[in-house]
Amino acid sequence: MEQVGSYAGISLQSIPVYLLLLLLSTLRVGSFLLSSPFFGSRMVPLPVRIVFSFGIGVWVLTNIKLPPLEILVGIDLLPIIMQEVFIGLSCGMVLSICFGAVILAGEKIAATSGLAFASQVDPSSGAQSPVISQIFSLFLLVLFFSLNGHLVIFEMIFLSYESMPIGGMVEYKKIIENSLSSTNFLFKTAVMIVLPIVSILFFMNIGIGFITKSAPQLNLFSFGFPMTILGTFFALYFSVDALQFVFAELIDEAIGIVKVVLGDLGDG
Repeated sequence: MEQVGSYAGISLQSIPVYLLLLLLSTLRVGSFLLSSPFFGSRMVPLPVRIVFSFGIGVWVLTNIKLPPLEILVGIDLLPIIMQEVFIGLSCGMVLSICFGAVILAGEKIAATSGLAFASQVDPSSGAQSPVISQIFSLFLLVLFFSLNGHLVIFEMIFLSYESMPIGGMVEYKKIIENSLSSTNFLFKTAVMIVLPIVSILFFMNIGIGFITKSAPQLNLFSFGFPMTILGTFFALYFSVDALQFVFAELIDEAIGIVKVVLGDLGDG
């Protein structure tokens, strides 16, 4: 009976405790994976995210100081769970908001150029979005991984377990304020991406207006729209070099905002 009731070094009575500790270790990373731009999309299956979260949770369980067991069996367990979920969701949502700038920019360019009808289902979100937005999103995603942005984000999350251990105090007001400040960055970056291309299209539309005014026999639908779409393609083609620097700055700023949020966690 002694051998049935226990394994080497671990008793059966302690298995629920270890499972609870493993759950607490995976909540922060798992919540981040659910709300982050790429890992939270439909392109990554849910079982993969669960296995990845528990794999990281095993590392956290063996390397990070955990709260005493007396706290885990009391009424304080629920606030700890909510706190871990809040931390992970805050980091993921801030990153998603910053990355949403390219989607917003693509929608505005598509609406100005007449390409708004060229939309299809986005595999990452399951919603209809213009093709330009999806191209921008994939471009930003490739640049994000090529610059090892995902490794930097996960490193900051791992370090947050030291600056803000599980069960520590959190100042939620600062987190919410810094999270809301990311929306200002979203619109600013979207304007930086949209403004050059929309300006070119604006002057093209003025030129098309003069041409159609001087030659009324030209049909606007057969002449103006193809010229606008062709001008959009040329503007996007020649702005690729400039866009990569804007996207790289967007990634740096997004990582900086996540770092500020995690830094405020450590200050609580």
